[in-house]
Amino acid sequence: MNTPAPQIDRRRFLTGSLLIAAGAVVSTACSTDPTGGSSGGRTTLNVWYHAYGEAGTQQAVLRYATAFTKANPDIAVKVTWVPGDYAGKLYASLLTDAAPDVFEIGDFDEGLAHRGQIAPLDDLYGDAKADFNAAALDTVTVEGKLYGVKMIDDVLMVYYRKSVLAAAGITPPTTFDGLAAAAKALSTGKSKGLYLGTDGTGDGPAIAVMSTGGELVTREGKVAFGSPQALEALTAFKRLHDDKSLLLGFTTDWWDPSAFTQGMAAMQWCGLWAMPAVRTALGDDFGVMPWPAFREGGTPVLRVGGWTSCVNAKGRHVDAAKKFVQWLWVQNSDLQRDFAESYGLHVPPRASVAATATKLTTGPAKETVDLALKYGRHNPGTWNTAVSTAFNAAAAKIATGQGDPAALLADAAGKAQSEIDKQLGR
Repeated sequence: MNTPAPQIDRRRFLTGSLLIAAGAVVSTACSTDPTGGSSGGRTTLNVWYHAYGEAGTQQAVLRYATAFTKANPDIAVKVTWVPGDYAGKLYASLLTDAAPDVFEIGDFDEGLAHRGQIAPLDDLYGDAKADFNAAALDTVTVEGKLYGVKMIDDVLMVYYRKSVLAAAGITPPTTFDGLAAAAKALSTGKSKGLYLGTDGTGDGPAIAVMSTGGELVTREGKVAFGSPQALEALTAFKRLHDDKSLLLGFTTDWWDPSAFTQGMAAMQWCGLWAMPAVRTALGDDFGVMPWPAFREGGTPVLRVGGWTSCVNAKGRHVDAAKKFVQWLWVQNSDLQRDFAESYGLHVPPRASVAATATKLTTGPAKETVDLALKYGRHNPGTWNTAVSTAFNAAAAKIATGQGDPAALLADAAGKAQSEIDKQLGR
């Protein structure tokens, strides 16, 4: 999953984020070099990961780093495990000399390429390029060059409790009207019909726009969420709030399945990564479905996100960093498969690796993958913090009846277009 990256200046980072990170980031950094730094002729790479919630992930990436150093004794790897606001800390770090050599990002931000902050990695792929799915290549392509290697695809969809829907005589809805009606009917004194996140919006507004068949931003960098169809979808989305069908203010956000597994909501927008935890809690009493089409004949939507490995173009060890990324995410398919299905559940972006990921071949996991192949949508590469914030702020006000919807959306579209023009140097 991806957390948007706030714009933090260098001064604020040096006076704030490093102090906050000192106990959480620095103390969780472990190196394959026993000295913790460069020794003799050894190069030490600093590799950042966000703090995955799935048990065992941190130990896995440390194990991979150790194996890499064993195969490449001249290169040590310091794994930095970053909890909390990973994106904020990363983007702030990239303004300093303390920036990592290798780092992962969620939904790909092509602005990093336009600003020269990440290196093109075309030379790492070799014959394996044809093995990556088209979307995994397309999402990291900027002006014809590949600026990252996709590590995992994360599929986001709606979980629902089979027994709860069956007891209410409700079948999984196929339109937004059906979803709204089901959420209202499933809301009782003890639980709500649907959980989209603590704020009651989450991905909902963006997915609602996509469910009309529309886009958020075109490939050419033109804002598309200001269309009449988008306005209609966002105005309809307000119904979920008006009906008081949404669980609000839960202790964990939408990417954690606890609200669903604890029976606080009959349906929840969440990700494939959570499926092992859902199965442990509920057994077979759950199903998955896309966000429904806005109306009959429309387009259901699952969002496909994930994580991509990038190389700091301004780092001191670019060649060594590229060697690490190639070794881990291009050459070692066994480790790629381990990362995808041993700690939570993710889809390998390589066809040959996905074909051997046995946990994706049956039940709701296979259904999710099949649905994603048919209905999966990606956020655009220009969907950075400024753009998404403008949209989400307007959508939240529309959902809660704070102002004229058309005016709010038009204003957001204008702000977003100005930001995208800056990204693209127009």
